[in-house]
Amino acid sequence: MQSAAVAFSSHSLSLSANPGKLAAARRFSARSFLRHSEWPHFGNVTSTVFSSSSSTPISCSMRRSGWISSSNPAPKSDLVPLRATAEGADAAEVPQSKSVSDTLVLGTLFGLWYLFNIYFNIYNKQVLKVYPYPVTVSLVQFAVGAVIVFLTWTLNIYKRPAISGSQLAAILPLAVVHTLGNLFTNMSLGKVAVSFTHTIKAMEPFFSVVLSAMFLGEFPTIWVVFSLLPIVGGVGLASMTEASFNWAGFWSAMASNLTNQSRNVLSKKFMVKKEESLDNITLFAVITIMSFILMIPTAIFMEGIKFTPSYLHAAGLNVKQICIRFLLAALSFHAYQQVSYMILQRVSPVTHSVGNCVKRVVVIVSSVIFFRTAVSPVNTFGTGIALAGVFLYSRVKRIKPKPKEA
Repeated sequence: MQSAAVAFSSHSLSLSANPGKLAAARRFSARSFLRHSEWPHFGNVTSTVFSSSSSTPISCSMRRSGWISSSNPAPKSDLVPLRATAEGADAAEVPQSKSVSDTLVLGTLFGLWYLFNIYFNIYNKQVLKVYPYPVTVSLVQFAVGAVIVFLTWTLNIYKRPAISGSQLAAILPLAVVHTLGNLFTNMSLGKVAVSFTHTIKAMEPFFSVVLSAMFLGEFPTIWVVFSLLPIVGGVGLASMTEASFNWAGFWSAMASNLTNQSRNVLSKKFMVKKEESLDNITLFAVITIMSFILMIPTAIFMEGIKFTPSYLHAAGLNVKQICIRFLLAALSFHAYQQVSYMILQRVSPVTHSVGNCVKRVVVIVSSVIFFRTAVSPVNTFGTGIALAGVFLYSRVKRIKPKPKEA
């Protein structure tokens, strides 16, 4: 940072050893001015004050405990303590307490992210077991999400955005792949075990690397390529030994990986420059509404209108029970995605990726325990290898390639 000098005069601040004599500070020279966001990272920042009665500099050092004034070579008695000493100490304590509170908030959000995801997978699987219509299930989930979005805007929990037609046109491709990603996930959950669906979805980094290289020109480092090997190998091993394996569930989960990672690539390609005014949460809200609109004709065309009391009664289902589980699954679906975006605003994408890997482990373990899924040792080993590869991938993404020498 460049040094700066600010000239000022004051009759209320005396730096003279004689308290009866008013001395005006003629010049204040500091090596650096700290921005507010740099307060938690204090180093030994020094500044120099010249009193009007002497050319001897008074060196002030700012540490975590506040401003500490000292003289060199002036004697200690020539200095009058600055009022900023106590205030600086208080100011240093504020970022520390804020850091603790931020950590607690972030930990709570991660806990909610995992909890909502567990509940979504459990209730969603229970619904799909007795009501094998994933398109209608997806429609209900987006419908509940759209209602929540409108409520948050109506109650001013979030400000209703002003979006232009060009913005909506740019968001539409994201909404399409977001809709397809969740639809394919529900299709897979309806065909195979929850644990197997999430094992296949561990392949997301592979699709991310391939699509980023194809459409963004972002080629992976050798470390990223090596981290993909255990992911692919682990998923393949788990698939060969999966008791609930069928091709419909397998390819639906793979299609979900493809569409979800296409959404991320499209976000980088189209949204970064065009939609800088939209934060992540607002963007998610708009996508949710658009996905609901897109799902209405899709559900009617593919499955017809089958979510009616008469149809549920005819199918031998408990209407009250199935509706409650529908609602709980939809609320959990929207909640975990909303919390995910809130976390993404607070941490780096790499940290979010690590958290997502841990979340997948938590979901797999909890679903195996809840549904008492039969898992062989080889299947467990393959799943573990795949998840370890995902964690390794999230770590090596931090390694930046060395710039080429000119």
